[in-house]
Amino acid sequence: MATYNSIGVTYAQTRRPDPRIAATIRRALGGAATVINVGAGTGSYEPPETVVAVEPSAVMIAQRPGHAARAVEATAEAIPLADDSADAAMALLTVHHWSDLEAGIGELRRVARRRVVVFTFDPDVNHRFWLLDEYLPEAAAFDSTRAVPIARLAALMGGARVETVPVPHDCTDGFLAAFWRRPEAYLDPRIRAGISMFAQAGEDVVRSGLHRLADDLSSGRWHRRHADLLGRESLDVGYRLLVAEL
Repeated sequence: MATYNSIGVTYAQTRRPDPRIAATIRRALGGAATVINVGAGTGSYEPPETVVAVEPSAVMIAQRPGHAARAVEATAEAIPLADDSADAAMALLTVHHWSDLEAGIGELRRVARRRVVVFTFDPDVNHRFWLLDEYLPEAAAFDSTRAVPIARLAALMGGARVETVPVPHDCTDGFLAAFWRRPEAYLDPRIRAGISMFAQAGEDVVRSGLHRLADDLSSGRWHRRHADLLGRESLDVGYRLLVAEL
């Protein structure tokens, strides 16, 4: 929570939901009439069927739009709701922040009647992303300490279907790998402020890598090295959707 009480100030501006990813998440919810959003942040990707949002950061809750579902300030590990409170529970790009993954997934399964949907990243794929692999290996090493292996997550969910979620080249949600074809974005401190890895790794860890990226962009080296990316419409950079039927 401390991270999001500090980086969350501009989150609503830099982390706008991407409509293509939103459509994928809605399909995964399978027509649920009621939804609980856990680790809800500012409300990105919340469907209108959301009845309660659970979020530990007051800074994030304060940025939720006026029409959003009621939010309770609580953690995933201790959701203050009764058993079977909604058809579905969802947790989007949040499980790697939880202090007790097993407890958090157990709570999702407890409050949902029919389905649990988790949007996350596969560290085995995500950490091969060029930004981490070529410029920020120290940050990737730090990120590995919190990343959740997909197989472990699926097992905790009681068995889950795993779906690859390619990231479009013009993704509007500024998560870590969203700018895979727009490398200049990583030099923008406002963009970095909405990406938890930068805040948690610390400026000293990322400074030299960002300087090298700036040099490679200025010289054209990045574009020569990654010419194969420039014509792509989307890319698998490790994001996964897990769906468990209860």
